[in-house]
Amino acid sequence: MLRPILLLTAVSGALDILFAMILTVTIGKGDIPGMLRFVASGPFPDAPDWGAGGAVLGLLVHFTLMAIMAAIFVFAASRYPDIVRNPLKWGVIYGLITYVVMNLIVVHFRFDTPLPPKTISIVTQLFAHIVLVGIPFGLITAKTLRPAAVAGVAPA
Repeated sequence: MLRPILLLTAVSGALDILFAMILTVTIGKGDIPGMLRFVASGPFPDAPDWGAGGAVLGLLVHFTLMAIMAAIFVFAASRYPDIVRNPLKWGVIYGLITYVVMNLIVVHFRFDTPLPPKTISIVTQLFAHIVLVGIPFGLITAKTLRPAAVAGVAPA
């Protein structure tokens, strides 16, 4: 089960961070290293003061969070065959779940962000979590998870 987790982490992690970089340049403050240091500041509050090292740490934090989300999805897919049989449906559902967990719980409580978020934030974050994370998770997992590894699915 490690291969699907690594693939999900690489693909969705890259898509999501590239989207964050585009948003930073187009509608944000335009400071990609600053955005990455902000990501790192979740678990490391002093990271905004760490220069390039803080930005690199932000990438590491981002991909670590993506790996955790990928591992949960792959574990669930190995236990519930319907996830593999209906990857788009479950990808969208998981994207919505990750949106709620990350934006309405983790980020809100860590950074004391106002609720509800601004409309632009809701739209961009839902796009990222559903289209760039959830759907690729569903499709890649369905393609790479061996049927024998999925409970109740006979090997081909």
